Amino acid sequence: MPAQTFRTVFVLGILSAIGSLSIDMYLPALPSIARELSTTDAAVQFSLASFFIGLGLGQLLHGPLADRYGRKRPLYAGLALYTLASAGCALAPNIETLIVSRFIQAVGGCACFVIARAMARDLFDTATVARVLSRMTLIMGAAPILAPLIGGQVLNFVGWRAIFWGLTVFGAACFAMSVYWLPETRQAAKQARNWLATAWHNYGALLRDREFMGNALAGGVSQAGMFAYITGSPFVFINLYGIDPANYGWLFGLNACGIIGGSQINAYLLRKRRPADVLRRTNNLVAMLGLLMLAVAALRLGGLIGLMVPLFAYVTSLGFSQPNAIAQALNRQHQRAGAASALLGALQFLAAASAGAAVGLLHARSAVPMAAVMAACGVLSWCFHTALIRRAGPALPPSADPV
Repeated sequence: MPAQTFRTVFVLGILSAIGSLSIDMYLPALPSIARELSTTDAAVQFSLASFFIGLGLGQLLHGPLADRYGRKRPLYAGLALYTLASAGCALAPNIETLIVSRFIQAVGGCACFVIARAMARDLFDTATVARVLSRMTLIMGAAPILAPLIGGQVLNFVGWRAIFWGLTVFGAACFAMSVYWLPETRQAAKQARNWLATAWHNYGALLRDREFMGNALAGGVSQAGMFAYITGSPFVFINLYGIDPANYGWLFGLNACGIIGGSQINAYLLRKRRPADVLRRTNNLVAMLGLLMLAVAALRLGGLIGLMVPLFAYVTSLGFSQPNAIAQALNRQHQRAGAASALLGALQFLAAASAGAAVGLLHARSAVPMAAVMAACGVLSWCFHTALIRRAGPALPPSADPV
């Protein structure tokens, strides 16, 4: 891979990790935040759901802006908003302020991965995009491994507010990297069009596109299972199984290693197989693993280790499904790549918000609510893909691109 391409992919991976870092770093602190702000576990979990809602709705704004005004200016605006809102989270005096600040933080931060996906689509063809996204996952995957570990240590030594000050610094660093290291991959449109009308038209066309919607829903709903795990795992691991908050990150990081490994194996498979073929087989696996995990949780088989085995396999399978679902959804969307990336992400994170809220509403002293929502996500992902996408044709020859 040429040095300039490597640098671009590296920065896109860092930008794409901003969501995971913003979520995972404060997970060990959820019980502590509930105690310090004198609120309930469910209210603190809603601060996570509000972040998911912000990620979903914000992307619908950033995508059309990126198609109309170029990629970098909306990215700068989003990073500036993210950085200010992170400081607001650090200063929050009560749970209501934290929830609102988290929503604003998400609206700003989601510009990063909307525009990162659009830039990848600008620069590479469909098969190469899937491999580039797999390589980006290698970079992104450091966030869910390191973030809970760092968050747990910061929580022990400084307190949960310092976690958000760290995110403030990270946002400023991303802004600087974007200015100096990222190229502009799409110039602003010359015509003074009404971008809201254009966005409405593009979103309508995308919603009627069976290939886009089948892949977007399949990827988004299966990914929502991951966010059900993110929402439920702090209370399952820490409160139910007695894991120390400082050690929570090790368990979380183990599953993150699974998704990284899956994504790198996926990059190798794509040299010989179509993204659509790999995605179809993976969707079958995700549904079966979700149901297996629900059975283990309901029957309480094997304690924590018994639960971790299907959980690890489920998360690992997302390393195969996500890059291919995104690449297939963005296929044939070059002129509206920003809108397509935005709608793709909005569907994903609105599904994530629903999954996270469901875990919170079903909150019980067992792993069943988390496992049940993850199983439902796996089965629904399979249903959407089967209903909307026809069986793929013969495999395409591998691309010569060395990414």
